Amino acid sequence: MNFSDKELNELDAHIQGIQNIIKAKTFALSSEQRIHYSDIADRNKQIVDQVITYMGKHPKWVPNFIDKEEFDRDYLVGKHIEARITLLQELTQQLIDTKTLLDHDNYNNTLSFYRMVRYYATKNEPGAHTVYQDIKKLFGNVIMDENMMVAD
Repeated sequence: MNFSDKELNELDAHIQGIQNIIKAKTFALSSEQRIHYSDIADRNKQIVDQVITYMGKHPKWVPNFIDKEEFDRDYLVGKHIEARITLLQELTQQLIDTKTLLDHDNYNNTLSFYRMVRYYATKNEPGAHTVYQDIKKLFGNVIMDENMMVAD
């Protein structure tokens, strides 16, 4: 699996396009604000959906201080955003999963190289001991057994 430079450039251009579209229309909340304005749970979404229906059937019951047009617009925009969030989360998870698999392969190949360098260091291969000691430092208190990494 590989992404060509053209594909990476296209991905970056599309991501930049998304950023350009949403930057003036979205908010970035602080951590404290995220707690204060926490996302409504699914059950509460059902309540909002039901109230939207009733407001449409009984407009005279809507309090004067509620701007019904703004309420409807916010509701619709929220639905549109939610659909895009779901899609973006799925794409993000695919990228995370792919990176996890790639990192796993790279780490296992790194361990194989480390084992080979350790072997060459025991055979006094020129330069192998220095490379072995340098890599060994990166493992900290973790040592190699015959087949895997184990805690020291």
